[in-house]
Amino acid sequence: MIRTRLLVGSVLALAAIGVLIGDDYLDWAAFPFPVLFTCLMAMGLLAGRELVRLIPASQRPSETLVVTATLLCLAANWVPPIRVACGSSPGTAWPLIVVAFSAALLAAFLLEMRRYREPGVALPRIAFTVLAVGYLGVLPAFFAQIRFLPGDHSAWLLALTIAIPKCNDVCAFFAGTFLGKHRMTPVLSPKKTWEGFAGGMLGGTLVAVFVSFTVPVFSGVLEAIGFGLLVGLAGVFGDLAESLIKRDCLAKDASASIPGFGGLLDVVDSVLFAAPVVYVWFAWSRN
Repeated sequence: MIRTRLLVGSVLALAAIGVLIGDDYLDWAAFPFPVLFTCLMAMGLLAGRELVRLIPASQRPSETLVVTATLLCLAANWVPPIRVACGSSPGTAWPLIVVAFSAALLAAFLLEMRRYREPGVALPRIAFTVLAVGYLGVLPAFFAQIRFLPGDHSAWLLALTIAIPKCNDVCAFFAGTFLGKHRMTPVLSPKKTWEGFAGGMLGGTLVAVFVSFTVPVFSGVLEAIGFGLLVGLAGVFGDLAESLIKRDCLAKDASASIPGFGGLLDVVDSVLFAAPVVYVWFAWSRN
């Protein structure tokens, strides 16, 4: 089990590095960061299908609607740069994301109006649609917005968004496996321990401190420590949030598509909560 997780985890880490390097070589003026765009769209498609299929059949929203709305929210991030390249008003992606999210809500209502037959299922399906699109369409949009932040180090910021939560996961896994005695969330995630939590937070924070000595993205070591702790904590909450979804849907894993991890949702859960924290941190600190 540990060997499989290490092997697959290494492959995923190399893939993440490939995204950053690939975008540096393929940063087209009319369509910047095409590799990140492709990865986010693939994630929206695959993770959207996983999430919908976790939901009990009687309350399951339309997979087509969820996936389409999710992809529209993610694609909206690339419209403003295209406008800039064409010489028109740059604007910002957030209004377009809100429009896509609102369209999903309206479409969910219209769909349930059309197929309404009995009470007790329409509102849960609408609610699940909103949850799925917000979870996989709005939260991942922060990855794109981090990459579009002004400055020369947006690739490093995106790398931190991924590296800190994932290093936290790895360190928490090993600390919990070999040292864990006190359960952290016995019902929600029985294998998590406070010893694992402490080890994970230490590992994630060390990543931020290391980067602070390598790239000038922080004002000093103290900021790096605060950043590492906050982003690491956000990653822990992201992991627990996906555990909540799985437990409530009576599932152990989101799917069996990634050996040693489960499904794609089981891999990206922590970074989904970390991305908004990273974006807000650097958007405010640079103003």
